Amino acid sequence: MKKYISLILVLALWIGLTGYAWLKPADASSDSERRPLEQFPEFSVKTVLSGRFMKDFADYAVDQFPLRDSWRTLNAWLTYYGLGQKDNNGIYLHDGYAAKMEYPLKDTSVDFAIDRFHDLYEMYLGDVEDIYFLAVPDKSYYMAEDAGVLSMDYDALFEKLAQELDFAEFIDITDCLTMESYYRTDTHWRQEKLLPVMEKLGQIMGLEIPTDYVEKTATDRFYGVYYGQAALPMPAEELKWMTWEGLENVQVQILDNGTFTTVYNEQKLSSKDPYESFLSGNVAIQVVENPNAASDRHLVLFRDSFGSSIAPLLSRSYSKITLVDTRYINPAMVGQFVDFEGAEVLFLYSTLILNTSSALRK
Repeated sequence: MKKYISLILVLALWIGLTGYAWLKPADASSDSERRPLEQFPEFSVKTVLSGRFMKDFADYAVDQFPLRDSWRTLNAWLTYYGLGQKDNNGIYLHDGYAAKMEYPLKDTSVDFAIDRFHDLYEMYLGDVEDIYFLAVPDKSYYMAEDAGVLSMDYDALFEKLAQELDFAEFIDITDCLTMESYYRTDTHWRQEKLLPVMEKLGQIMGLEIPTDYVEKTATDRFYGVYYGQAALPMPAEELKWMTWEGLENVQVQILDNGTFTTVYNEQKLSSKDPYESFLSGNVAIQVVENPNAASDRHLVLFRDSFGSSIAPLLSRSYSKITLVDTRYINPAMVGQFVDFEGAEVLFLYSTLILNTSSALRK
């Protein structure tokens, strides 16, 4: 009798989950993973005969499985603590910090990025005297060894960049950061931890670096991208803005759509990624102007998302900063929006982007 009860329970669970999966509306996206979810695939004779329907349906079934986030959390617990594995979906934990296992160093990707930077130099920077390159180490630079996980050869990466980007002065900031300089649950660095980086830039680039900042807690409910990818409960953390007297006079223009906004966008705090509150997130080209800056200098900043949180601090030293993200604009079009005459140029890219550089446009 017991075996029949067990069979009936399993059958009831299977029928219940199957019925729920078929009847519930498909979720458009996953908030925890910050990505769109697969939708029911096209059903036709052509897609069935080609096998595409079955493949797409398998992806759809996985993405739309009932109580998916709960199952992901259970799987993560079993992976980390049951099986004792170092990572789950490439994300590992150490001392309360989550990071991506970035291994090995992908020479092909780095070469692709270097070629893109050379393209920009040849198109626009031949007459620019002051050009700098800053590679932001990802969190694993400070975590991987102690956590006992594999990581890329950062020294080889930095040496390659310094040698092959001979038109720029390479800036090493590895001694300016620690694990605590990053959010626990996110890829990015914390703005309030960047003063040592600013001091290094000031020494090399000849900048006046103010230090009279006031920290403002923008939100205490920040969950970064690794929170969803790790699928484990982790406490929320604070996201802070560095403010100063005169901040309200700094103007930001987003050239993508011609709109004007502020350095810190409060509306983004309620979005899926509150880090986008820094300069409204990732856009192709934007201009930050500060009439009260310490100089009348112009900086062109080729950057990824790490540039969003350091540019507000740099705006106190430059009257104008033009930020360019070639993940969102064809480099050949940059010259239509950016005047390089008399400007200084800083390339600022994280090792995460350099090691997976296909997003950079040719």
